[in-house]
Amino acid sequence: MTKLVSSKHNWLWMGGWAAVYLLAAASMGAQTPAPRIHAQVTTSQMSILKGSLHPIAQSRIDQGRMPANTRFTGITMVFNRSAAQQADLNQLLADQQNPASPLFHKWLTPEQFAARFGMAQSDLDKVTLWLQQQGFSVDYVARSRTFIRFSGTVGQVEQAFQTQMHYYGVNGSRYFAPSTVLSVPAAIVSTVHSIRDLSNLRPRSMRISAGPALTLRARPAFTSSQSGAVFFAPGDIKTIYDVDPLASGGFDGTGQSIAVMGQSSIDLTDISNFQSAAGLTQKAPTLVLVPGTGSSVVYSGDESESDLDLEWSGAMAPGADIYFIYTGSSANTSGVFDAMIYSIDERIGDILSVSYGACETALGGYDMETTLQQAAAQGQSVLAASGDSGSTACAPFTSLTTTQQQALAVNYPASSPNVTAIGGTEIDGSNTAYTTAGSAYWQAQGSTDILSSALQYIPEVAWNDDDPTFGLSATGGGISSLFALPSYQSTLLPSGNRRELPDISLFSSPNRVAYIYCTSDNSAWYNGTPPQASSCTGGTSFRDTVSGQGYLTLAGGTSFATPVFAGMLAVLNQAKGYTGGQGLINPTLYTLATSGSAYSAAAGFHDITSGNNFCSAGATYCNGTAVTNYNTAVGYDPVTGLGSIDLALLATSWPANSQSPPLIDTTTTISASNTTPDPNANVTFTITVTSADGTTTPTGSVNLSIDEGVDTATGLLAGGSTATVTLAAGTTAGTATATYATSFATPGSHVVAAQFPGSSTLVASTGVVSVTVPGSAAGGFTITATNLTVSRGSSGTSTVTVTPSGGYTGTVGFTVATSNPNLSNTCYTATDATVSGTATAGATITFYTTSSDCTGAQVQTGGKGFVSGRLYKVASSHPPASSPLSRTYEASFSFLAMLLAGIVGWRWRKLRLVA
Repeated sequence: MTKLVSSKHNWLWMGGWAAVYLLAAASMGAQTPAPRIHAQVTTSQMSILKGSLHPIAQSRIDQGRMPANTRFTGITMVFNRSAAQQADLNQLLADQQNPASPLFHKWLTPEQFAARFGMAQSDLDKVTLWLQQQGFSVDYVARSRTFIRFSGTVGQVEQAFQTQMHYYGVNGSRYFAPSTVLSVPAAIVSTVHSIRDLSNLRPRSMRISAGPALTLRARPAFTSSQSGAVFFAPGDIKTIYDVDPLASGGFDGTGQSIAVMGQSSIDLTDISNFQSAAGLTQKAPTLVLVPGTGSSVVYSGDESESDLDLEWSGAMAPGADIYFIYTGSSANTSGVFDAMIYSIDERIGDILSVSYGACETALGGYDMETTLQQAAAQGQSVLAASGDSGSTACAPFTSLTTTQQQALAVNYPASSPNVTAIGGTEIDGSNTAYTTAGSAYWQAQGSTDILSSALQYIPEVAWNDDDPTFGLSATGGGISSLFALPSYQSTLLPSGNRRELPDISLFSSPNRVAYIYCTSDNSAWYNGTPPQASSCTGGTSFRDTVSGQGYLTLAGGTSFATPVFAGMLAVLNQAKGYTGGQGLINPTLYTLATSGSAYSAAAGFHDITSGNNFCSAGATYCNGTAVTNYNTAVGYDPVTGLGSIDLALLATSWPANSQSPPLIDTTTTISASNTTPDPNANVTFTITVTSADGTTTPTGSVNLSIDEGVDTATGLLAGGSTATVTLAAGTTAGTATATYATSFATPGSHVVAAQFPGSSTLVASTGVVSVTVPGSAAGGFTITATNLTVSRGSSGTSTVTVTPSGGYTGTVGFTVATSNPNLSNTCYTATDATVSGTATAGATITFYTTSSDCTGAQVQTGGKGFVSGRLYKVASSHPPASSPLSRTYEASFSFLAMLLAGIVGWRWRKLRLVA
C-alpha cells in the first residue's frame, strides 16, 4: 500500500518494535476484575439511583399512568467502573494517544476491555439473578461486560425500581418515562451508572430540508441546466476541501470501515440511485439491525437522515466498507444511542458517524461516557454533529421550559470529550464572485447538469440563517455544562475550564448552499404545486422525472458535515497507513493546530473568522432578543472550532502510522447459507479472513458473537451466545476460512458478528451478517387508513383499519404529531381499536380546523411536532435574500399503509399515527 509519509515528525519513540509489542501485549493481557458486589442483592434494602429522574417527568404535562401489562424489550442496565478501573482506563487512554508511550495506538479488543474494565462475572451473576427474580427475562450481556439488557412489563419495572411509568403530552404527542427517580438494591447501587430504554424519547436528527430547487438561486457547486442554480454534489465537496489529490493517489478509503448510526430502516435503492447519479462505483452498505430492538421498520424523517448519511460518507470514501447500524420497532428503544452502544460493544467500524443528538439539559443522566471511552480504547473514532440550532441547542426540545429552551446550551454526544464534534459553515455571501455562476469559483450554466461544478476552495463564514419566520438554522457550538476542559484543548484555551465545541466545521447551510441526496422518504420531498413525485428517478440523474418538474432533493445541516468528514477521515487513515483505526483524533488535530503556522492554508486548516451562532430568530426562539454568543475569532472559537480543512494539505502534516513494520490490514466477511431460515432450522455461516497483502495467511481463531443463546455454564447470555472457530488456509493466497452452524428458535432478526482478533502482524477486523426468521414471537399489527384532505374551517374523518399478526391482542390507541406549523391550530378526536385473534378492528380519527370545535375533554390539540420549526420546504422562486427560503403547505393527511412500530422521540417524524 502506498502511503504519504511526512519527514517532519517522528511521532513514536521506540526501541525494537518487537519489544514494544511485547510491552503492549503484557499491559493489555487478560485480567480478572475484582468483585464489587459483596452484600445480598435484595429489594428489602433499596437506594435511590442518583441522576435517574427523566427530564420529561414534569407534572404540568403528565397524562397519567401507563397500563401495567405494556411490555418493554431491551431495557439496559449500564454499569460504571470502580475508581481503580477508571484511573487505569484514564491512564491507558492517555498512553494510547502519547507518541512516546509503548502503548501508543495499541488498541484493545472488546474481550480485552471486558477483562480489564468490565464487571466481575460473579457480580453479573448476582445482578442477573435479581433481575430474573423480579420477573424479567435477561436478553443480552455485553461483550465488554459493561451492561445487561433485559425485558419485562411496565408493572415489573414499577415494582423492581420503585417508580411509576407515566405518559407525558408535548405539542399533541404522547411520550412515556418513569415519573420519579429510580431505586435499585443497595448492594448494587454503587455499580450502576444508569437504567436506559424506559422512555420513547430519542435523539433528533441534525437535518434541515431545503426544497425542490428548480429555479432557485442558491449558491455554489452542482450547476443546474434548468435554472443555473448550483448545489453541492460529491465532486464539488472533493474539490473545495481538496480531497481529489488523495483520490488521484489511489486513496479512496479501501481497508477502512465506517459505521453510520440510524433509527429507521432504509431502501437500498436510494443508495444505489445516488451512487449512479453521482458517477460513483456501486457499493451497498451492510445493514445491521440492533438485536432486541424490534423488527425492521421505516420511519419517516429518520429514513431520509439515514439515506444522506450513508450516501455522503460513501461518496467521500467509495472504497470503504460502510455499515448501517440501526434500531427497530421497539417502543422503548433509545434509537441511535442504542445503535452506538451496540457498534462499540461489537467493535463494528473504525469510524462512527452520528448525525443525531440531544441538548445536554434534556439528556438528564443518560450519557454514554462509559461506552464512548471504550470506543476510544478500541481505536474507534466517533464523530457527531454539533447541531443546527445555534448557541441555543435546547430550543427544539419543547418538553423543556421556555427558559431552558432559550438558554445557551450544546448537544450531546458532540459535547463529549471522547467525540470529535462537527460544526457548520456556509458560503461567504459578501463577495458576488463567490455566488455567481461562471466566475472563478464554479462553472457556468450549460445545456446539461454539471455534476462537478466547483472549481476551487470557496471562502466560508459561520453558518447562521436564523430567521423570525422560519426559526433556527445555525451551527451548534458553545461551552459544555457537563464536561471539563480536555487536555487536548488546554493549549488553545488556557483560560477555559469546560469542554468547548465544535472541533472542526464544514459546509452545512440549507440556504448557502444545499446538498443533493436521494431518498424515497417523501417527508423530505417538495409538497408544493405540483408536488415532488420521486427522488433521483431510476438513478439516471439526481432529478425527479416522474412529476415532470425535474425537482432535486436538497437539505442542509451538520447532518451532512458529519458523514462527509467521516469519509474524509477514512481516506486520511488509508493514506497514512492506519489499518486499525486512530481512536480519538482530537489530540492530533489540536497538536497540529498549535504547531507552526497553525491556521494557514499550508497547514491544512481554513480559519473561519467571520460570523456567529447567535440566536437571532425572534421572540419565539430567543425571548424577544438575540442571544449574543458566540462569535468567531482568529484561531479556535466555539462557533466553527479549528475551522474547515484542506484534506490533502492536512495529510502532509498528519503523522503516519509509525509501527515498524506496519501491521497488515485484514478484511473479515461472513455469509449465511440461508438468510431467512425457518425456526430451529440449521444455518451454516462461512467466515473468510483476507490479508491486504495477498500473501500473508491469517491463522488462529475467529470469535463469533450471536444474539441468541445461553451459556450453560453461567446461565448468562454472554454477548448473546459466543463461539470460537479455528481458521484453515483458504484456496486463495492470503485467505483463511472457517464455518459454524447454528439455529434460531425466535422469530425476527438475528445478528452474527465474526471478529478476527488480529496478531503481531495482522490487524483485527470484524464482519457482520443478519438473518431473519419468519414470524413474530410477540405479535404486532399494521394499519391502513383512508386519505383525507380537510379544508380550512371544516372537519373530516379518516377510517383506520388495524390488522393484527403473530397473535397480537390488545387495545390500540392513537395520537397524531405533525411538523407542519400551519396545522398548529388543528385538533382531533380518536377512537380506540380493540384487537383480538386474527380479525381486523376499526377506529376513526376526526380532524377539526375551527377553534369552536376544539373544546372538550376528548379533543386533543395538534402541534408543530416535538421539534418545532425544523423542516424548510421551498416554494418560492425568489426568496428574500436575507432569510431562509420560503414555503407553503397543503392541509392534507395521508395515512395509507403505515406500519405501527413505536412512538416519536427526541427528534420529530413527519405526520404519522402512533400506537
